[in-house]
Order: sequence, then C-alpha cells, then structure tokens
Amino acid sequence: MRQTGVIWTQPSKMENSTEDYRIQSFDLDTQILLKTALKDPSSVNLEKVSNVIADQSLKDQVFSKEAGRICFTIVQAEAKQSNGSVFRRSLLNRLQQEFKKREETRQRSLQEWVCYVTFICNVFDYLKVNNMPMVALVHPVYDCLMRLGQPDALLNEEEVDCLVLQLHRIGEQLEKVSSQRMDELFFLLRDGFLLQEGLTSMARLLLLEILEFRAGGWMLSSTAHKYYYSEIAD
Repeated sequence: MRQTGVIWTQPSKMENSTEDYRIQSFDLDTQILLKTALKDPSSVNLEKVSNVIADQSLKDQVFSKEAGRICFTIVQAEAKQSNGSVFRRSLLNRLQQEFKKREETRQRSLQEWVCYVTFICNVFDYLKVNNMPMVALVHPVYDCLMRLGQPDALLNEEEVDCLVLQLHRIGEQLEKVSSQRMDELFFLLRDGFLLQEGLTSMARLLLLEILEFRAGGWMLSSTAHKYYYSEIAD
C-alpha cells in the first residue's frame, strides 16, 4: 500500500471544514498529542499518532466518519514542514494490517468491522494524490464493500446501512477508478435485492435506493428522494 511522489490536495467539498476534529473524546494527554501533530508534526511520534487515530476509529463510529479530516491535516502539515511522509506511511501500514484481519474482526465484533470500513472509506475520501484517489486504497476499499454485499452481511441492517452510506459518499469516485469492480458490486447488490430471502424491509429499501442512486448517475430525482427519505423516517 505504498505510494510515493505525491502532492496532497483536499476535495473541494472539504474546504470549509471547521477545525473541530472531534478529539474531545480522547484523554487530555492524547488531545495534546493530536493538537501538536496538527501544528508541529515533526515534534511528535507520528507512528503513535496514526495508531491513536486508528484505535479510536475502530471503536467510535462517530469519530470514524470524520477521522479522514484529521489525517488529511496532519499529512498536509508534515509535507509542508519537512516534505515528510512518516504519518502517511504509518497510517497506510495500519490500514493494511487491519485489512488483512478484516474477517476475523467481523466475526469478533460487527461494530468494529463497520467502524473499520467507515474509517478506510473516510481516509480514501479525504486523502488525494494530484486530485485523484489513492491507488493503494482502491482495491482494499472495494474488497470491504464487496464483503458488505455478501448474502450473510445483507442480513445485518448495520452492514447494509454502512455499505449504502459509503457508496453515497465515495461511490462516484470509486467508479471513476474502476467501473468494472463497481459493476461487480452492483450485480451482487441487485441479486441480493431480488433473490435473497430474509432481508428486513429497511435493508430492502436501502438496497433499492442505492441501486436507483447509481442508475441515476449517483443522484436521486427529487421525487425519489422524497419517497426514500420519508420511508426511512417512518
């Protein structure tokens, strides 16, 4: 998962982000470590910082949805300060380690598995190389989403919800990198929707919505949006 010679750019939709990186959930010493990493990365152990962020992301679903932003800022600060990439390498190594044991994680804790998928997708969304997604993360992200689309996972609303959220967030980016893999994923989801027994009504609704979302060019008509979101609210 190594990538060199990169220029880091942030997606335009992130430009107005606040400085709230949701670090209040950490103990005081860790908050100080993270705040220092954001401003003066060369003065702290960046491998430790990457592990702190990963550890929290694996147990805190709210943090895992935003962790990419703090990772982006540290990567940017380190590159500006020393043209270094210690934090980025450490982060990718940790993501790779967790990826290798993803099935074991899923068997042990569904919540931790969902947090991991959310985390790696969030990092994929925030960290760009010359305005393009990181090649090193494309197939691991696809593999995670394919796992969420398997029959046993579709029986868990938590996994279906995670899958649909990630596709809303990064589906269009992923398809531009590999439309073939996106086709494979959506064949799986279509078959799950049409053929699988035991799906909850909410899982079925979420699958139908994401099938229509992609078919519409990664957007919903206003009518479809009202239909799905009124149903979900009910």
